[in-house]
Amino acid sequence: MSLRRLVDEHEGAERALVLANRSQPEQLRALLAGMFAEQSVTVDEAAVEGVPEDTVLLLDGEGEVLAQSPLSAVSESLLFTNSDAFVTGSTSLEETNLPAVITGLEGVQFRLRGYPQSHKEKLLLIAVSRHIERTAWERGAGTHRASFQQLSRIVDEQGTQRVYRRLGESGVDTHVYGVDDDGGAERAAELGVTVHAGESADYRDSWFVVHRPPDAEQPEEPDPLALLAIQGDDGVWDGFFTSDPEQALAVDDYVRREL
Repeated sequence: MSLRRLVDEHEGAERALVLANRSQPEQLRALLAGMFAEQSVTVDEAAVEGVPEDTVLLLDGEGEVLAQSPLSAVSESLLFTNSDAFVTGSTSLEETNLPAVITGLEGVQFRLRGYPQSHKEKLLLIAVSRHIERTAWERGAGTHRASFQQLSRIVDEQGTQRVYRRLGESGVDTHVYGVDDDGGAERAAELGVTVHAGESADYRDSWFVVHRPPDAEQPEEPDPLALLAIQGDDGVWDGFFTSDPEQALAVDDYVRREL
């Protein structure tokens, strides 16, 4: 068993986005389409009766509407930002607010190129990671586990350091994972989190962010959240994010047992 196997065995959900009744410039539609150009998520434009102008609809494989969000909310959270906003901390934990049509993409199998092949494709998973971190911090309980490949990133990236210092000071049992480079493990421990260092592929090549609320197995409790992606030799990340308890807890259980 490995984290890669969890990604390989995941059956991707079928989703589509429709920009309804556009009044904004064509460039915005192009930006939205470009965000998902390399993904299994199709982006179309249509006139839809009874829907406000500039609304993004999320559809399942049968064409049923699962969620809708203003185009302005999608633009502010993804289209008009970049990964540097999260790395530097110019987008704070409190400001992280993903619209329903983006969180509704859970279950989709994503394939994303990292830098230098692409500056933009990983932004979706970065934003989802921060969404999970904010949820853990707001709940203030349970466990939170996140991998960083190199542990030095936790303290060298200002925005990431601020987030994990706040998590370390909260009531969330926070664990971080990665290769101990440049004394990263010792420096990360100063944030009040539990550090797990290793050299295996699960440490080097995985990207996971998992929040497990207390008593997560109970149906009346809040859903756990998990993002999991694996980087291949070509620098491309394959992964998904989910709030399905069975899938999310499987990621958490594996990390807790094996890492």
